[in-house]
Amino acid sequence: MNDEKPAVPAPTSDPQPAPAAVPHRRRPRYAGKYPRRFEEKYKERNPARYGDTVAKILASGKTPAGTHRPIMVAEVLAALAPQPGEVAVDATLGHGGHAQELLARLRPGGRLLGLDADPIELPKTEARLHALGFRPAEFTAHHSNFAGLPRVLAAAGLAGADCVLADLGVSSMQLDDPARGFTAKFAGPLDLRMNPRHGQPASALLASLEPTELAAALAENADEPNAALLAHALAGRIFATTTELARAVREALPRSGRDGAELAVRRVFQALRIAVNDEFSALDTFLRVLPSCLNSGGRVAILTFHSGEDRRVKKSFEAGLCAGIYAAIADEVIRPSPEERHANPRSASAKLRWARKNAGAV
Repeated sequence: MNDEKPAVPAPTSDPQPAPAAVPHRRRPRYAGKYPRRFEEKYKERNPARYGDTVAKILASGKTPAGTHRPIMVAEVLAALAPQPGEVAVDATLGHGGHAQELLARLRPGGRLLGLDADPIELPKTEARLHALGFRPAEFTAHHSNFAGLPRVLAAAGLAGADCVLADLGVSSMQLDDPARGFTAKFAGPLDLRMNPRHGQPASALLASLEPTELAAALAENADEPNAALLAHALAGRIFATTTELARAVREALPRSGRDGAELAVRRVFQALRIAVNDEFSALDTFLRVLPSCLNSGGRVAILTFHSGEDRRVKKSFEAGLCAGIYAAIADEVIRPSPEERHANPRSASAKLRWARKNAGAV
C-alpha cells in the first residue's frame, strides 16, 4: 500500500493579479408610461424616431413639443405677395415655418434675411433651413430683434426689402421648454428672457417692482382685470420657479374659479415677459423705422397676439396711410379661419395687419 501523499505544487514567486473590480453601474430608472421629467415626457422632440407620435399630435390639433406651427401662412403670403428675385425679411424667424414658404417663392434669384433675438433657437433654425436646400446666397440668419432691422440691412449691403414679416410674441419652442421659464406647465426658472444672455430674468424684475409699478405693467401688458390685487400679492417677492409664481397667483384669486385663475396666470406671465424683454419699446422702434426699410411698393405683414401690440400696429399703419407713406393698409384685421383655430389652438388670438408702401414715398 502506497501511503505517499500527492505532491503539492510549490507556490510561484510571481502570482497572477486578481481581475480588476468592475464598478457597479446603476440601471437607468424606467420612466414609466407617464414620465414626469420633461425630457422623457415628450417623444415628439425626437421626430426621426417617433414620427407616428408626431403625426398623432398634429392630427389631434396640438403642436408637437419643440416645434412651432406657422400661423395664417396663406394669408401672410397673400399680403406679402413675394416674387422671384425679391428681397424679403422675416424679422422674427422662430422655427422658420414662414421663412420656408417665403424662400420657395423668392426663387430664383431672391434672398431672405432671418432675424431673431433668441440665440438658442436661431442656430437651430439656420441649420434646418440650410438642410432643406436653401443656400447661404438665398438665406442668412442674423442675431437681432426686429428693432435692429436697419442695421441688419445695412450690414448686408441692402437699401431696403420688398417684403417684411414680423410674427410677434413667443414661439412654441420657448413655451415648451421649461428651462426657458416661459410657462408654468412645468417647474423651471422664472426667466422669460428671449435672450437669456442679456438683461435680468423675470424673478429679479418682480422682486424689484413696487405694487403700483407691477399693477401698471399687468394692466398695460396683459389687460389684467385684477391688476391691483395681484400686484399687492406679488410685487417685491422672490419667486425662484415658474410654478411658485403660478401658485401665488392662484392663491391671490381664490374666488376666480379654476378657469379664471389659469387665465390670470397666463396674463401675469405675458405681462412679465413683455416687461423683461422691453417688447413694446422694440415694437415702437420697429414701426418707426419700418417705412425706411421698405423698397418702393414694398409690403409688410405683422401678426400680433395681444391688444397692446395690435393697437400699436393699427395706429402706425393708419398714420402712415394719412401721411402718404403707405398706399394701402388692411381695412380690417385678419383672423385665423375656424379650421386653423381648431387645428392649431395657439393661433386663436392671432391678428394680421398689412401695409403697402407708396411707390413715391422715400
